Parts: sequence; structure tokens; C-alpha cells
Amino acid sequence: MAIKIFIDQGHNPQNPNAGAEGNGYREQDLVYYIGVYLAELLNANPDFEARLSRNSPTEILGTSIASSLAARVNAANEWGADYFISIHANASEIASASGTEGYVYSTSGEGYPFAQNIVAGISEATGLENRGVYARPTLYVLRRTAMPATLIETGFITNAYDANLLNNSPELFAQGMYNGILRYFGLD
Repeated sequence: MAIKIFIDQGHNPQNPNAGAEGNGYREQDLVYYIGVYLAELLNANPDFEARLSRNSPTEILGTSIASSLAARVNAANEWGADYFISIHANASEIASASGTEGYVYSTSGEGYPFAQNIVAGISEATGLENRGVYARPTLYVLRRTAMPATLIETGFITNAYDANLLNNSPELFAQGMYNGILRYFGLD
């Protein structure tokens, strides 16, 4: 039976729950395409089945931040996903901040090694720094999912290099995530 992975392209194309902006880019646009590419890679492999939270770049989930987050989590839970990945682009007031990092509910859970492999895969594929994986139990998408979950900050939208790489090579981020998933399951 295929491993079911729910891919949440974090944020809506506009409020409620729009994402960060930097260097002329919007987080919600960048992560939308990374998610699409990742779903294509996973769905081309018979070991996996993937679904997206947003199926078009203009799709808006919910009517508030709370209902937007709930829509993403509820879709994954109702589908019976085995794993949940929420894709984001980081932001910082420090323009030189760069790299990829992940968040999980707990470092003792199954989501932790899953996230570690994904972050390492992105770092290897893009050359961005691996900033590690940390526990953030307050994040809604990590505490309300019924399966191992991770929130991945692919790169910094506020760093010109990271932002351009996110915009011009979203497939690199998707391939890195895919490589990390394969490694986690011993399929690489």
C-alpha cells in the first residue's frame, strides 16, 4: 500500500493567512510551486500517494487564519495521511539570514527524523545551509495533525540569494525534499 503524504503549501494567495514577502516575492506563491513539484515526484513513484492543500495558485482555504489552518489539518486527517509536510519560506529582519530548517511537535516523535532527512535533502540539492530541526509544539499544523508532521522553512525570502533560488529553481527544493523522503524510508 502506498505511503500517503499530505503536502500543505503554507499560506493563502491573499488574506486570510497570507505569507511573508521579501525581495519582490510572496511566500505563498513560491511554496505553492514547490508543493506541486513535490506532489508530482511522489505521485510518479508507486510507493507514494500525495495530495496538496491548495490545488490552484488562487485557491484560498478558510475565512480566517484559524479556519485556514484547520482546513489544512482537517484535510490531512480526513484523508488518513501517513505524513504531513507544511512548506514555508522563512523571513528575518537580518537580510543575511539564510538556509533551510524544520520544525516538529517533538524531537522524540517520528516526525523528527522525517524532518531531518527532508532538511538535509534540501540542503544537499540547493547548497543552502542546513540550520537543523527544532521542536515547536505551539504550531497548529504540528499539534493538530493525527500523523507525524513537519513544517519546513525552505529558505529565507528576505535573503536575496535564497529568494531568487526559491523563485527560479522551485524544482530543486522539491527534488531535495523528495530525496530526503526517499532516504527516510530507505528507498534511495
